[in-house]
Amino acid sequence: MRLTVAEYLNSYDSFDLFGPSHWAAIFLFLFLVIWLPWFAKNHLNQYQQNRVGLILGVLIGINYPVWVLLEIFAGSFDVTLHLPIHLCRLANLLMPLVMIQRNFRIFEVLYFWGLSGVFQGMVTPDIIQNFPHFHYFRFFIGHNLMVVALVYAVVVYEMRPTLNSLKKAFIGLNIFLAVAFFANTILDANYFWIMGKPPMGSLLDYMGSWPWYILSGEFVALAHFGFAYLIFLWINNRINCG
Repeated sequence: MRLTVAEYLNSYDSFDLFGPSHWAAIFLFLFLVIWLPWFAKNHLNQYQQNRVGLILGVLIGINYPVWVLLEIFAGSFDVTLHLPIHLCRLANLLMPLVMIQRNFRIFEVLYFWGLSGVFQGMVTPDIIQNFPHFHYFRFFIGHNLMVVALVYAVVVYEMRPTLNSLKKAFIGLNIFLAVAFFANTILDANYFWIMGKPPMGSLLDYMGSWPWYILSGEFVALAHFGFAYLIFLWINNRINCG
Protein backbone atom coordinates (compact mmCIF):
# COMPACT_ATOMS: atom_id res chain seq x y z
CA MET A 1 0.00 0.00 0.00
CA ARG A 2 2.80 2.44 0.88
CA LEU A 3 4.49 1.77 -2.44
CA THR A 4 1.21 2.34 -4.28
CA VAL A 5 0.73 5.75 -2.62
CA ALA A 6 4.33 6.72 -3.34
CA GLU A 7 3.99 5.73 -6.99
CA TYR A 8 0.75 7.67 -7.28
CA LEU A 9 2.24 10.86 -5.81
CA ASN A 10 5.17 10.67 -8.23
CA SER A 11 3.28 9.59 -11.36
CA TYR A 12 1.40 12.28 -13.24
CA ASP A 13 0.79 14.05 -16.51
CA SER A 14 2.52 17.43 -16.65
CA PHE A 15 0.44 20.53 -16.06
CA ASP A 16 0.25 22.78 -19.13
CA LEU A 17 0.16 26.50 -18.43
CA PHE A 18 -3.05 27.80 -20.03
CA GLY A 19 -3.90 24.30 -21.17
CA PRO A 20 -7.48 22.95 -20.91
CA SER A 21 -7.23 22.00 -17.23
CA HIS A 22 -5.77 25.41 -16.36
CA TRP A 23 -8.56 27.27 -18.16
CA ALA A 24 -11.13 25.00 -16.51
CA ALA A 25 -9.77 25.93 -13.07
CA ILE A 26 -9.82 29.65 -13.95
CA PHE A 27 -13.39 29.62 -15.25
CA LEU A 28 -14.64 27.49 -12.35
CA PHE A 29 -13.06 29.91 -9.90
CA LEU A 30 -14.58 32.95 -11.60
CA PHE A 31 -17.99 31.28 -11.62
CA LEU A 32 -17.86 30.21 -7.96
CA VAL A 33 -16.45 33.47 -6.59
CA ILE A 34 -19.33 35.40 -8.19
CA TRP A 35 -22.22 32.93 -8.07
CA LEU A 36 -21.83 31.12 -4.74
CA PRO A 37 -21.82 34.17 -2.40
CA TRP A 38 -24.67 35.77 -4.37
CA PHE A 39 -26.76 32.58 -4.39
CA ALA A 40 -26.20 31.90 -0.70
CA LYS A 41 -27.00 35.49 0.26
CA ASN A 42 -30.21 35.69 -1.74
CA HIS A 43 -31.59 32.15 -1.87
CA LEU A 44 -30.45 30.25 1.24
CA ASN A 45 -31.64 30.55 4.82
CA GLN A 46 -29.18 31.05 7.66
CA TYR A 47 -28.88 27.33 8.41
CA GLN A 48 -28.11 26.54 4.78
CA GLN A 49 -25.63 29.41 4.58
CA ASN A 50 -23.82 28.04 7.62
CA ARG A 51 -23.73 24.54 6.08
CA VAL A 52 -22.11 25.91 2.93
CA GLY A 53 -19.60 27.82 5.05
CA LEU A 54 -18.88 24.66 7.05
CA ILE A 55 -18.22 22.67 3.87
CA LEU A 56 -15.89 25.36 2.55
CA GLY A 57 -14.04 25.57 5.86
CA VAL A 58 -13.59 21.80 6.14
CA LEU A 59 -12.49 21.35 2.51
CA ILE A 60 -9.87 24.06 2.82
CA GLY A 61 -8.85 23.15 6.36
CA ILE A 62 -8.09 19.48 5.57
CA ASN A 63 -6.39 20.29 2.26
CA TYR A 64 -2.86 20.60 3.63
CA PRO A 65 -3.09 17.92 6.38
CA VAL A 66 -4.30 15.29 3.87
CA TRP A 67 -1.23 15.99 1.74
CA VAL A 68 1.09 15.66 4.73
CA LEU A 69 -0.53 12.38 5.75
CA LEU A 70 -0.07 11.03 2.22
CA GLU A 71 3.60 12.02 2.23
CA ILE A 72 4.12 10.43 5.65
CA PHE A 73 2.36 7.25 4.57
CA ALA A 74 4.42 7.11 1.37
CA GLY A 75 7.62 7.57 3.38
CA SER A 76 8.49 10.76 1.51
CA PHE A 77 7.75 13.41 4.15
CA ASP A 78 10.58 15.96 4.22
CA VAL A 79 10.89 18.72 6.84
CA THR A 80 12.52 20.95 4.22
CA LEU A 81 9.50 20.71 1.92
CA HIS A 82 6.30 19.81 3.75
CA LEU A 83 5.99 22.00 6.85
CA PRO A 84 3.29 24.73 6.94
CA ILE A 85 5.82 27.50 6.35
CA HIS A 86 4.34 28.71 3.10
CA LEU A 87 1.70 31.40 3.51
CA CYS A 88 -1.07 29.48 1.74
CA ARG A 89 -0.55 26.38 3.89
CA LEU A 90 -0.87 28.31 7.13
CA ALA A 91 -3.87 30.18 5.74
CA ASN A 92 -5.54 26.88 4.81
CA LEU A 93 -5.11 25.60 8.38
CA LEU A 94 -6.65 28.78 9.78
CA MET A 95 -9.63 29.02 7.40
CA PRO A 96 -11.98 26.82 9.52
CA LEU A 97 -11.67 29.45 12.27
CA VAL A 98 -13.10 31.96 9.81
CA MET A 99 -15.75 29.84 8.11
CA ILE A 100 -16.97 27.90 11.16
CA GLN A 101 -16.19 30.06 14.19
CA ARG A 102 -16.44 33.46 12.42
CA ASN A 103 -13.15 34.63 13.95
CA PHE A 104 -12.80 38.18 12.67
CA ARG A 105 -9.20 38.65 13.83
CA ILE A 106 -8.14 35.72 11.67
CA PHE A 107 -10.38 36.80 8.80
CA GLU A 108 -9.01 40.33 8.56
CA VAL A 109 -5.50 38.97 8.06
CA LEU A 110 -6.39 36.06 5.78
CA TYR A 111 -8.55 38.27 3.56
CA PHE A 112 -5.50 40.23 2.42
CA TRP A 113 -3.19 37.22 2.36
CA GLY A 114 -5.65 35.25 0.26
CA LEU A 115 -6.85 37.85 -2.22
CA SER A 116 -3.42 39.37 -2.76
CA GLY A 117 -2.12 36.13 -4.23
CA VAL A 118 -5.12 35.09 -6.29
CA PHE A 119 -3.97 36.68 -9.56
CA GLN A 120 -0.55 35.05 -9.49
CA GLY A 121 -2.12 31.77 -8.36
CA MET A 122 -4.42 31.84 -11.37
CA VAL A 123 -1.93 33.02 -13.99
CA THR A 124 1.25 31.24 -12.84
CA PRO A 125 0.18 28.37 -10.57
CA ASP A 126 3.04 26.70 -8.71
CA ILE A 127 2.07 23.22 -9.85
CA ILE A 128 3.45 20.53 -12.15
CA GLN A 129 0.72 17.85 -11.84
CA ASN A 130 -2.22 17.95 -14.22
CA PHE A 131 -5.89 17.04 -13.72
CA PRO A 132 -7.03 14.73 -12.14
CA HIS A 133 -4.00 14.28 -9.87
CA PHE A 134 -4.38 14.96 -6.14
CA HIS A 135 -1.91 17.84 -6.26
CA TYR A 136 -3.96 19.56 -8.98
CA PHE A 137 -6.97 19.66 -6.66
CA ARG A 138 -4.79 20.43 -3.63
CA PHE A 139 -3.37 23.54 -5.26
CA PHE A 140 -6.62 25.01 -6.51
CA ILE A 141 -8.53 24.19 -3.33
CA GLY A 142 -5.76 25.78 -1.29
CA HIS A 143 -5.69 28.94 -3.40
CA ASN A 144 -8.79 29.53 -5.52
CA LEU A 145 -11.37 27.96 -3.21
CA MET A 146 -9.88 29.84 -0.27
CA VAL A 147 -10.57 33.12 -2.08
CA VAL A 148 -14.12 31.96 -2.82
CA ALA A 149 -14.55 31.30 0.91
CA LEU A 150 -13.15 34.70 1.89
CA VAL A 151 -15.50 36.51 -0.50
CA TYR A 152 -18.31 34.32 0.89
CA ALA A 153 -17.42 35.54 4.38
CA VAL A 154 -17.64 39.16 3.20
CA VAL A 155 -20.96 38.78 1.40
CA VAL A 156 -22.81 36.20 3.51
CA TYR A 157 -21.25 36.56 6.97
CA GLU A 158 -20.91 40.33 6.55
CA MET A 159 -17.30 40.35 7.75
CA ARG A 160 -15.68 43.63 6.76
CA PRO A 161 -11.92 44.21 6.48
CA THR A 162 -10.68 47.72 7.26
CA LEU A 163 -7.56 49.74 6.54
CA ASN A 164 -6.41 48.75 10.03
CA SER A 165 -6.89 45.14 8.93
CA LEU A 166 -4.55 45.82 6.02
CA LYS A 167 -1.92 47.06 8.46
CA LYS A 168 -2.32 43.95 10.63
CA ALA A 169 -2.05 41.71 7.56
CA PHE A 170 1.19 43.42 6.49
CA ILE A 171 2.69 43.14 9.97
CA GLY A 172 1.63 39.49 10.11
CA LEU A 173 3.22 38.90 6.72
CA ASN A 174 6.55 40.22 7.94
CA ILE A 175 6.39 38.18 11.14
CA PHE A 176 5.78 35.13 8.97
CA LEU A 177 8.71 36.18 6.77
CA ALA A 178 11.00 36.30 9.81
CA VAL A 179 9.82 32.89 11.03
CA ALA A 180 10.31 31.40 7.57
CA PHE A 181 13.82 32.85 7.32
CA PHE A 182 14.74 31.38 10.70
CA ALA A 183 13.30 27.99 9.73
CA ASN A 184 15.14 28.04 6.41
CA THR A 185 18.41 28.79 8.17
CA ILE A 186 17.93 25.92 10.62
CA LEU A 187 16.61 23.38 8.11
CA ASP A 188 18.57 24.44 5.01
CA ALA A 189 15.21 24.86 3.27
CA ASN A 190 13.56 27.43 1.01
CA TYR A 191 10.16 28.03 2.56
CA PHE A 192 8.26 31.09 1.33
CA TRP A 193 10.86 31.27 -1.47
CA ILE A 194 13.10 33.45 0.72
CA MET A 195 16.39 31.71 -0.06
CA GLY A 196 15.78 31.43 -3.81
CA LYS A 197 13.10 31.82 -6.45
CA PRO A 198 10.65 28.98 -7.16
CA PRO A 199 11.54 26.62 -10.01
CA MET A 200 8.30 27.46 -11.79
CA GLY A 201 7.98 30.90 -13.35
CA SER A 202 6.52 33.53 -11.04
CA LEU A 203 6.25 37.24 -10.39
CA LEU A 204 9.55 37.03 -8.48
CA ASP A 205 11.35 36.60 -11.80
CA TYR A 206 10.66 40.28 -12.52
CA MET A 207 11.65 41.62 -9.10
CA GLY A 208 15.42 41.44 -9.20
CA SER A 209 17.99 38.98 -7.94
CA TRP A 210 18.32 37.56 -4.42
CA PRO A 211 18.02 39.12 -1.88
CA TRP A 212 16.65 42.24 -3.54
CA TYR A 213 13.46 40.55 -4.70
CA ILE A 214 12.53 40.13 -1.04
CA LEU A 215 12.65 43.90 -0.54
CA SER A 216 10.78 44.45 -3.81
CA GLY A 217 8.23 41.94 -2.58
CA GLU A 218 7.40 44.19 0.36
CA PHE A 219 6.20 46.92 -1.99
CA VAL A 220 4.43 44.45 -4.26
CA ALA A 221 2.66 42.94 -1.24
CA LEU A 222 1.47 46.39 -0.15
CA ALA A 223 0.17 47.05 -3.66
CA HIS A 224 -1.62 43.70 -3.69
CA PHE A 225 -3.13 44.38 -0.27
CA GLY A 226 -4.34 47.76 -1.52
CA PHE A 227 -5.90 46.08 -4.55
CA ALA A 228 -7.57 43.53 -2.27
CA TYR A 229 -9.05 46.38 -0.25
CA LEU A 230 -10.39 47.98 -3.43
CA ILE A 231 -12.04 44.66 -4.28
CA PHE A 232 -13.72 44.72 -0.87
CA LEU A 233 -14.92 48.30 -1.41
CA TRP A 234 -16.39 47.27 -4.77
CA ILE A 235 -18.12 44.21 -3.26
CA ASN A 236 -19.42 46.28 -0.36
CA ASN A 237 -20.77 48.91 -2.75
CA ARG A 238 -22.55 46.23 -4.79
CA ILE A 239 -24.09 44.80 -1.61
CA ASN A 240 -25.31 48.22 -0.45
CA CYS A 241 -26.72 49.02 -3.88
CA GLY A 242 -28.41 45.63 -4.12
